[in-house]
Amino acid sequence: MGQTIIKYACLAAGMISLGLGIIGIFIPLLPTTPFLLLASICLVRSSSRMHHWLMHHPILGRYLTDYLEHRAIRPAARISALIFLWAALLVSIILVDKLIVRLILTAVGLGVTVHLFCLKTIKPE
Repeated sequence: MGQTIIKYACLAAGMISLGLGIIGIFIPLLPTTPFLLLASICLVRSSSRMHHWLMHHPILGRYLTDYLEHRAIRPAARISALIFLWAALLVSIILVDKLIVRLILTAVGLGVTVHLFCLKTIKPE
């Protein structure tokens, strides 16, 4: 019974992490990659079917495989991530009235940008 509880807890954590990772694509302060990696770890321990689905998803699967196997990113993924990131950050910076929040948003954006450029680049096929 204990193993069943752990399996369902990992499945729930994996699905929540997957959801947060997908939301993180559109919300700049919610990190996508760590949540997708956590989802992969949780799903591999709880549901081989869901893990297979995630790793073979047309968008998320390739992104995860590139990151997990090569610690790399494709140029198009880097560009689209940077466009989404800075577009959302700029809207937030314009709408927020507090200087400290603007500075935090800018710092997060710069940190993510540096991380994306530190990853190796996978040449397009």
